Amino acid sequence: MLRFARWKITLVSLISLFGLIYVAPNFFNKVDLEGLPDWVPQSQIVLGLDLQGGSYLLLEVGVDVVIREKLEGLQSDVRVALRKEPRIGYTGLSLAGDSVVVRVRDLSQMEAARTRLRELAVPVGGGVFGAAQMDLDVENTDEGLFTLALTETAIAQRKLSAVQQSIEILRRRVDELGTTEPSIQRQGDSRIIIEVPGLDDPQHLKAIIGKTAKLSFHLVDMSMTVEQARQGRVPNGSFIAPMVEGGYAAELLLYKRAIVSGENLVDEQPGFSQNNEAVVTFRFDTAGAKRFGKTTTENVGRPFAILLDKEVISAPRINEPILGGSGQISGNFTVQSANDLSVLLRAGALPAPLKILEERTVGAELGSDSVEAGKIAAMIGFAAVIIYIAISYGLFGVFANVALIINVALIGAVLSILGATLTLPGIAGVVLTIGMAVDANVLIFERIREEIANGKSPLNAIDVGYSRALTTILDANITTFLAAAILFQLGSGPVKGFAVTLAIGIITSVFTAFTVTRMMVALWFMRRRPASLDL
Repeated sequence: MLRFARWKITLVSLISLFGLIYVAPNFFNKVDLEGLPDWVPQSQIVLGLDLQGGSYLLLEVGVDVVIREKLEGLQSDVRVALRKEPRIGYTGLSLAGDSVVVRVRDLSQMEAARTRLRELAVPVGGGVFGAAQMDLDVENTDEGLFTLALTETAIAQRKLSAVQQSIEILRRRVDELGTTEPSIQRQGDSRIIIEVPGLDDPQHLKAIIGKTAKLSFHLVDMSMTVEQARQGRVPNGSFIAPMVEGGYAAELLLYKRAIVSGENLVDEQPGFSQNNEAVVTFRFDTAGAKRFGKTTTENVGRPFAILLDKEVISAPRINEPILGGSGQISGNFTVQSANDLSVLLRAGALPAPLKILEERTVGAELGSDSVEAGKIAAMIGFAAVIIYIAISYGLFGVFANVALIINVALIGAVLSILGATLTLPGIAGVVLTIGMAVDANVLIFERIREEIANGKSPLNAIDVGYSRALTTILDANITTFLAAAILFQLGSGPVKGFAVTLAIGIITSVFTAFTVTRMMVALWFMRRRPASLDL
């Protein structure tokens, strides 16, 4: 047990040096680190919301809106399917609760209608034995009434997809704000938790994440005024959209069919016009540029509207064909609002609206107090442990203390490299693993004492002490590691932070207690060859 090959000594030394090097950036501020060469490690542990303050939001995704939009799209698909040649006469196409209903006029076309409507269904997953499950249930009565309803599997999949897509889009939006390591995670079936450490403007955060950001370009319907449409009837294929504050009209009558949508945008940046006004420049993909160029060529002299979340943010006139696939959006923007709009467009539109259920703001002073209290407690506890171990076990205690410092360095290094967010529960996990590392050394040293008391030589006592204590140490740490894994799997937020630091600490403490300490003892023993141990 006390024989160490050169490669083992080299490997253990390199791992220990790795921990010290990669934990070092945490003792410098970001300004100092930016002045260092790129090859120097610069990753730091990110402090959580409870340590440096910030914003906490609990959001609910409007998954019902997603299902409603799917049904509205299905209604349109039914219309197209039945109008294909040979046409199938129908009536009463509408939404009825969570389904689409339509009645076929000619009962002799029932079978043809059933075939066409069933072709609208698409697979959404595999069953127990891999059989495909369709997203639609199509039922009909003898009177020619068809009912199309989404299956439970399709509904569950769409809701899950909406939440996951919302999380990704929110992450891109928050990252664009320049914040440090936001935490965005799902809670339950339709809720999302956002924690942004260090953000001192929660209202700005809410404004950014609260917008659905569905952008579209529409031609203005010039067949009548908005007042005439309201007094009579809005033409089929048109709708009335409100203007945001600062527009030249309160409302506009627009065609429902969009020229292009936000999905065709490939680049959006804030900028300034020739008049030094804040604008947002944009560029379409190939398909969007082609459609936009064709429409503007055919409608020179007519106005078109740019809609964001069903509100007109700009309504310029087409003075000439726009064929380059790029342009700019102006609308009495400030520099901040232009930047916010470009952030929203770059991140993409949310699949469903979000509702803020809970909002908490943690002040920076509270975070600072927590950090200072944690530092003081950690230093006092760490110093007390080091002094006690050194007094109790002499030179072996010094070896254990060196290994303990390396253990803490390895934990900090791993957390820095992973970019993990350290919270108060995470600090508790680190403290717990420090205690476990000390406990492992105590078990080994006490076992060596027993062997010496039984009359064994120093070499045999050390060898037996390490070999027999190993089983106990592994049993204790494996069970704790399993508990940490369960906490990580079932917990959320601070519980996961505690589990991560605990799991990392268990691995490093076993390594330092049984490998680093044993290597130092072995090197010392092989060099000194003591006839007795003062332990």
